[in-house]
Amino acid sequence: MKIKIMKIKTMKIKQFIVFCFAFWLSACTAYAQNRIVSVDGTLSELLCALGLENQIVGVDVTSTFPESLKKLPQVGHNRNIAAEGVLSLNPTLIVGLESSNLKPEVIAQLRAAGKKVQIFPRTYSIEGTKQLIREVAQFFQRAAQGEVIIKSMETDLAKLKKVSPSQKGLFIYARGVGSLMVSGEGTPLEKMFQLVGCENAVKGFADYKPLTAESLLLANPDFIILFNSGLESVGGVEGLLKVQGISQTKAGKNRKVIAMDGQLLTGFGIRVGKALVELSEKISQTNY
Repeated sequence: MKIKIMKIKTMKIKQFIVFCFAFWLSACTAYAQNRIVSVDGTLSELLCALGLENQIVGVDVTSTFPESLKKLPQVGHNRNIAAEGVLSLNPTLIVGLESSNLKPEVIAQLRAAGKKVQIFPRTYSIEGTKQLIREVAQFFQRAAQGEVIIKSMETDLAKLKKVSPSQKGLFIYARGVGSLMVSGEGTPLEKMFQLVGCENAVKGFADYKPLTAESLLLANPDFIILFNSGLESVGGVEGLLKVQGISQTKAGKNRKVIAMDGQLLTGFGIRVGKALVELSEKISQTNY
């Protein structure tokens, strides 16, 4: 009788082990077969840092770092992505951020096609970046890697030397001389200015608005900052100084024009510490 009972228990244990192994194998197989389309550069960079780059099959145009992402198929800018382009890559998962402005109708189309869409919240702050890293890492079951990334970011932030609070900066989003916008309150650039210790030279409006000579003279910034691509689009520093009003500002008179990589400067991703250190150093430079 005892032998029979032991056999039954042994069989049940074996069945349980087989069941657990089958479940684990199924989960691993499903995880390994992820085909991810990322529609935000900050998120794409984080996925790579988490060791998931080999699962990314498509990205948006802001996904420029690491350099290897540029070799992947692009689905457009996150503000005007069409569902058809994403679906053509046969993804199993589409990921983005609330700030990516992926249109609700596009999300609905993707989900109607049977695709999983995961949108993560994001706030433009150091704590917001840490929270994003933890949420994404947890979603992909890589919490430990997420904490390593946060530690690295904190090491970068410890190197930041804040600039004089009297410094006023103006960010110009440029796509040629005929398309110049300045960033107002609540924008990533204003948050970056605050984190390095200076202030935004323009007040009284949110988001972005067209640049005018009058607003330039009123703002009178100590320095002007653009994306690398933006400065190139206006013909470099010499071209920018020809824009009406620029040369009459303190920044224009001192030729204090800063250019930085756009995704690095505004992404509030895993390299935010490096971005702040670079911004601080460039603001503090005296020779331009």
